[in-house]
Amino acid sequence: MKTLIVILGLTVMLSAAEGSALYQKCAACHGAKGEKAALGKSEVIAGWSSAKTLDALKGYKAGTRNTKGMGAIMKGQTATLSDADMKTIADYVAGLK
Repeated sequence: MKTLIVILGLTVMLSAAEGSALYQKCAACHGAKGEKAALGKSEVIAGWSSAKTLDALKGYKAGTRNTKGMGAIMKGQTATLSDADMKTIADYVAGLK
């Protein structure tokens, strides 16, 4: 049982580190803690739920979301992200305050 907890704890730490690493590309516009309106247009994403962020990322990648004219920019930003990457970023953003 202890081994499982240690492994689980390690998984959580790696996931947070991976989320932070993946989020670095986002931070240029959204801010280090998701506190900025990207390019003065987007909503502040800090505090968004994981589900809301994941839905937005998937929509941008699919080209079906164009909130405040950010569709083309965000489609390019999300083009190379896998579903797992988007979930990791979404979980990371949900922890930003």
